[in-house]
Amino acid sequence: MSERVVFERVRALDPITRVDDVRDIAVADGVIAAEAPRDAERVDGTGLVLAPGLVDLHTHLREPGDEHKETVATGTRAAAAGGYTAVAAMANTDPPADNAAIVQAVRDLAAAAGSCDVFPVGAITRGLEGAALAEMGEMVEAGVRVFSDDGRSVPTARLLRNALMYAKAFPVEIVLAEHAEDASLIEGGQMHEGARSASLGLAGRPAEAEEVIVARDLAVARACGGRLHLCHLSSARAVELVRRAKADGVRVTAEVTPHHLVGTDDDLVAYDTMKKMNPPLRTAEDRAALRAGLADGTIDAIATDHAPHAVEEKDLEFDLAPPGTIGLETALAVVLTHLVEPGVVSLMRAIEALTSAPARILGAADHGGPLEHGRPANLVVFDPAGEWTVEAPFASKARNSAFLGERLRGRVRFTMLRGTFTVANGKPTR
Repeated sequence: MSERVVFERVRALDPITRVDDVRDIAVADGVIAAEAPRDAERVDGTGLVLAPGLVDLHTHLREPGDEHKETVATGTRAAAAGGYTAVAAMANTDPPADNAAIVQAVRDLAAAAGSCDVFPVGAITRGLEGAALAEMGEMVEAGVRVFSDDGRSVPTARLLRNALMYAKAFPVEIVLAEHAEDASLIEGGQMHEGARSASLGLAGRPAEAEEVIVARDLAVARACGGRLHLCHLSSARAVELVRRAKADGVRVTAEVTPHHLVGTDDDLVAYDTMKKMNPPLRTAEDRAALRAGLADGTIDAIATDHAPHAVEEKDLEFDLAPPGTIGLETALAVVLTHLVEPGVVSLMRAIEALTSAPARILGAADHGGPLEHGRPANLVVFDPAGEWTVEAPFASKARNSAFLGERLRGRVRFTMLRGTFTVANGKPTR
């Protein structure tokens, strides 16, 4: 049941209208209300920030197939705890989301959980095998707007071109999201290839693996006019390639993760498997380029690449442990602590990259703002000064966080999905 509530004297940030002011925000009947209902609950918003609910372009919910890592219910609960009202569920489940039946099953599980809207991402190729295109048409009819073989790149330029051309034929905008790593250059790689990998005796995954695919994909998108999105950029040269492509009019967007904006390959000196991910953490120079790209809009959105694993899977030797970190519950605080407070990006730009920009890419029209009367009350309210330590237990089923033990600032106090609290006073309600 939707709430009747007024957040009084709250700092309201609207990334679409660019309005940043202190005011009362009323919610009633699932929407932002023009006037406060007489029987509304009053919440003191002094010192708090209210913004559109966060939107994640890149979440691994693991269901179906890997429910020992995460489920749709636990993953969306983690999303709500982190201030998210919508997430894109990646297609590399078991079986993969390469047909409308799997897409609908994931959507039904999310609806039953009720914590967060889930927008299933469809596979580009059947079975994620990189051979034949999946049944994109039936998935578009089922509401899918983003397709990806995340975890691997589309293997050939020809297949990518066919997918982009096919996507253009639909009456709605369809986005192809690429995991940009050349498989032939990363085989056996455990971390970024460079001086640090050599000193640690670990096989490397070179930045060139990303740059080769980014350059290829941009060239194909330029030639056919298709709509391309690049997942989790990690290298400086890839950022520059995207910057030039945008200047040339290529229809491309890009995302970056909080962990790539914060960490470097130097963080792996202790062989910490929590900091092992694909693409890998790279150099300080790469990190600086990612931050600059986010600040100037070359990189559109911040995405978590939330990748839960079971405890026993991460508690292995570095070369045996799977890559990935959870991120839904820490993303906002990491961005506030490491990017906003030091002045790398403004709070408005950070909120834009976490809300309106990913909502636009995902086609999630009810999310990402603006904060206008009559709009669905998909909202987050957070305390930018609230300090906390990243530690288990999490709302997620997993605990493989790259930020374990770190002291962060920025605590989610309330999350609302269509006017219903999914988080109240800092605690998930479901």
